[in-house]
Amino acid sequence: MKKTVKSRILSVLLVSLMTGLLTACAGTGQPAEGQTGQAQQGEAAKGPITVGGKDFTEQHLLTKLTAIYLKEKGYDVSEASNMGSTVVRSALENGQIDLYWEYTGTALVVYQKQPVETDPDKAYEKVKEKDKENKLVWLNKANFNNTYAILMRQDKANELGIKTISDLAKYVNENQYALKFASNAEFYAREDGIKGLERKYDFSFPAKNVTKMDSGLLYNALKEKQVDVSVGFATDGRIKGFDLVALEDDQQFFPAYNGAPVIRQEVLDKHPELADLLNELADRLDTETMMKLNYSVDVEHKDESEVAREWLASEKLIN
Repeated sequence: MKKTVKSRILSVLLVSLMTGLLTACAGTGQPAEGQTGQAQQGEAAKGPITVGGKDFTEQHLLTKLTAIYLKEKGYDVSEASNMGSTVVRSALENGQIDLYWEYTGTALVVYQKQPVETDPDKAYEKVKEKDKENKLVWLNKANFNNTYAILMRQDKANELGIKTISDLAKYVNENQYALKFASNAEFYAREDGIKGLERKYDFSFPAKNVTKMDSGLLYNALKEKQVDVSVGFATDGRIKGFDLVALEDDQQFFPAYNGAPVIRQEVLDKHPELADLLNELADRLDTETMMKLNYSVDVEHKDESEVAREWLASEKLIN
């Protein structure tokens, strides 16, 4: 009798311990929020699938779009977001995540150490072919190019007659300390960032006129006239919302940065249907769409999950 009671107690303790461990493990990748997918309607979940993402609005949205979409298709989905570029790439290569959205230019220049490519199709084919060696599969590239952009306030650009980066370079060379420039740390350090830009256009911002700040602060700093010129991203909704203008890259310096889902070959082998599902998602996204989605979050301050779910429903990708 004593043995039976002890056995029961031990069983209860073991179940409690396992439940606690599973809960702790789940905390490393939060399940997609507010979903009523097929798996929650009684079907066995497919997966598990961990969707990764970087640490800025567009990536948060792409992570949410992918996680909600796959959850609705019956997958057991976790999210692992807010990672830096090299961190999320390492996480994919090491099997800590299963897929995430990457940009062709970042993969080409930063990970694969290849020369800059401004042609979107050529950049895509190069990274796709090269990453086969790493057992990573690039699915369809979306028709949005989130390349770097050099931004000014529309009124300031009009006042100075600056429409292109060549115009900006000429003005800086003639008025060395007149303009203040804002950059995030990554653009300041990368070869396809400020260093390469200055070489290409033959000008230089004086070091004391360059302010480094978090990516999320760049647009407000420009809007509030704390700086005169800033780096930004071409699909950011705040360009329109804050009456900013992206200067024409007339010498075609910036690489193509088309987004695409990148997935581990091992995961695709287990779930080959993911290719069609993710390609369908990628084929619906373009620059105008991403700017609207980003605008909804950054300017209208809507919840990322809500914005993602509403768009997926509008495209009839989910019910």
